[in-house]
Amino acid sequence: MLVTAIQKVVALGDKAFIPYIMAGDGGLDTLKPTILRLQQIGVTAIEVGIPFTDPVADGPTIELAGKRALQNGTTLKSVLATLTSFADEITVPLIAMTYLNPILAYGAEAFAHDAAKAHIHGVIVPDMPLEERNIIYPALQREKIALVQLISLTSPAERIAKLAAASEGFIYAITVNGITGARTDFAGELEKHFAKLKIASSIPVLAGFGISTQEHIEKFSAFSDGVIVGSKIVDALTSNNWATIESLVAATKNVKS
Repeated sequence: MLVTAIQKVVALGDKAFIPYIMAGDGGLDTLKPTILRLQQIGVTAIEVGIPFTDPVADGPTIELAGKRALQNGTTLKSVLATLTSFADEITVPLIAMTYLNPILAYGAEAFAHDAAKAHIHGVIVPDMPLEERNIIYPALQREKIALVQLISLTSPAERIAKLAAASEGFIYAITVNGITGARTDFAGELEKHFAKLKIASSIPVLAGFGISTQEHIEKFSAFSDGVIVGSKIVDALTSNNWATIESLVAATKNVKS
């Protein structure tokens, strides 16, 4: 479902828009209204962050959101249970962004089973090397949950080929050398890098990390299949600023590439 949802959007002449939200930030009771409103305004899929005590890929905004969620008692199990409670109302694919330790503590088989019931169609595990993917991949595969791979700017050609071949749903193309968070500028060779990724893969290539403005979205829409926006969405949700979120989603409509 994940790859199909992205491909349908691109086929219509738009670009995919995947917002990142931190589950439990503001309380788990906010999860349902947030997801239902995001899908109502036209997002392609939703990346649901699971709070973790050592979030090595997260910048300050998302790290603080994770801390608030943990203070609220949020766990991987409670997030999946909450999502399951309204799964029949969810119409877009959900992607769980978590770290390896919570999955191992949960149990790979139990996690995959419960994630499928919670309408999770993809999983991102930033601290799990490709070589270790079989720790959880067989369980995810049985539940038809895509294991999305991240590819960095510094990955050599041979590594890109391996990651692209292994990735499912879409390729998460990291646009900066560093952690998540809004940026004012990006590396100059991004277009060439994305061209390599598009050649290496038959699935969509989405840009993520640092994207926070309509101008960023327009820039990356020229050579990617869509964008993932995290810190800006988290900030906007914290201040109930839906106008900003809607303007970012609108920037992916009728985009020429």
